[in-house]
Amino acid sequence: MKLITKSAKLANVLYDIRGPIMDAAKQMEEEGQKLIKLNLGNLAVFGFDAPEEVQQDMIRNLPSSAGYSDSKGIFAARKAVMHETQRQGIKGVTLDDIYLGNGASELISMATNALLDNGDELLLPSPDYPLWTASTSLSGGTPVHYLCDEGNGWMPDLADIRAKITPKTKGIVVINPNNPTGALYSDDLLKGIVAIAREHGLVILADEVYDKVLYDGVKHTAIASLSTDVLTLTFNSLSKSYRSCGYRAGWMVVSGPKKEAQDYIEGLNMLANMKLCSNVPGQWAIQTALGGYQSINDLTCEGGRLRRQRDLAYELITAIPGVSCVKPSAALYMFPRLDPKVYPITDDRQFFLELLKETKVMLVQGTGFNWAAPDHFRIVFLPHEEDLREAIGRIAKFLESRRQSGQPARAKPADKSAELLLK
Repeated sequence: MKLITKSAKLANVLYDIRGPIMDAAKQMEEEGQKLIKLNLGNLAVFGFDAPEEVQQDMIRNLPSSAGYSDSKGIFAARKAVMHETQRQGIKGVTLDDIYLGNGASELISMATNALLDNGDELLLPSPDYPLWTASTSLSGGTPVHYLCDEGNGWMPDLADIRAKITPKTKGIVVINPNNPTGALYSDDLLKGIVAIAREHGLVILADEVYDKVLYDGVKHTAIASLSTDVLTLTFNSLSKSYRSCGYRAGWMVVSGPKKEAQDYIEGLNMLANMKLCSNVPGQWAIQTALGGYQSINDLTCEGGRLRRQRDLAYELITAIPGVSCVKPSAALYMFPRLDPKVYPITDDRQFFLELLKETKVMLVQGTGFNWAAPDHFRIVFLPHEEDLREAIGRIAKFLESRRQSGQPARAKPADKSAELLLK
């Protein structure tokens, strides 16, 4: 039989959050091994429950959720999102400017598909949430990564953004609060990005899924609130702030000069109609979540569970020789650095695969977030404190053994798939 191969469009697609290391982990679990997973921001499995009133509202509305909704979403949910944009100071948003989707992920793919022609370029942060790079590639575009500067608290480098703009550039992606670094951007920095977009006629695509997961009293500013003359698409969802990943309830808001973007908006409407609608039971959760008690604040305030676990993970990980980390101000992650002089890693995927097999702790290597050097990794601090202590203790022992041996991790010669994915 003739071999059936995957599409060439997938050649540059990387999603190692659920990649080869995950495949190895599944095999280990099937063998009966118990793993500690620090790779995925899936809150429910760590005992973070969705607010009870949100659950009850979905249950009450389930009998009326069997049919399709409007392709953009139900009225009550879009009205709640509109009120949220008003709270954030985003001007001029109407119900027609709001699209509900099966999580923000679906809407990100929709937005890039409607925007990019073959060869168009989209500016993306490095490190990034890899779905953005993957969606850009699948849409026919070329991902161009701008630097987020670890030495400056992982802030985007405005000069690097400017240097990478070409006549093919269509937009700038801003992930704030940032996944994987946990950085929160200042208003001055955001205004600088808006000024660049304004100067070059670029669309801003703002991933603000973690806008309520904030520590130490910091405040988040929606970048769309800083202009009315730059087309901005803002993405958010219930997944993280409301611990509702599985509900697949997200939204996209279009703001700015919509008249000039009418053709693009027609494309968005066409794609929204093609998907018919998003998960209707999940849509019913949005109004209650946005308008109800914001219990995320109880988790992120001083003494709250997320705050305690962030502090503990940071303390333990930075106590390991040769490991440094910018303390996150937001989100659920940190992005530690392994000093290359102490850990001369040549293949970070192989390194963390070996760590998984030896320690039964699952992490994602930095190159999985489109960070070029094999010297970082992302850690999720969602497990309970005792599990975090155990997991990071195992990591510390593994790294100690590597310091003593001085042996870097190298790709196996036959591992062609790894080579392709890391290109």
